[in-house]
Amino acid sequence: MPVKVSTRGDYASRALLSLALHTDEGGPTSVRDIAERTGLPQPYLEQILLALKGAGLVRSKRGVGGGYVLARTPAEISLSDIVSAVDGPIVAGDFGQPHTDGACDHEGQCVLLSVWADVGEHMRRYLEAATLADVLSMAQGNAAWPGEGEPAPVVTPTWAANLGPD
Repeated sequence: MPVKVSTRGDYASRALLSLALHTDEGGPTSVRDIAERTGLPQPYLEQILLALKGAGLVRSKRGVGGGYVLARTPAEISLSDIVSAVDGPIVAGDFGQPHTDGACDHEGQCVLLSVWADVGEHMRRYLEAATLADVLSMAQGNAAWPGEGEPAPVVTPTWAANLGPD
């Protein structure tokens, strides 16, 4: 199972980025307008926006001129908030927790469960540090995209940090 953001997480992020890109237009944005701007299927987008509303990331207005607006500023919304709102906790997989007493059911199970938990923790921390404002700035051409400019920092797994040289 690859470590990835689901389609729901991607669509939710795209929808909120669209709202952030058009906040200066004043007033709510209809689901239809968000769907047209982002190329997302409207029925699926409606479900995602309801989940985002439930998480307190957007507010809605009914009736003529209704639609959605961000409930917080883009700087107050992390990518982790968005992904977690539609997918639940950010983890590398549904493998369970390693046994604390070292008793594993199968060879290698405990050590790998610990590695997968560490991978999920790194992904969660990365998405917590990245905000909708960061993505908005990139989309507007005011900041470098990931992979442009400075190389990404090398991340050493927490368990490997104490290994030292051979």
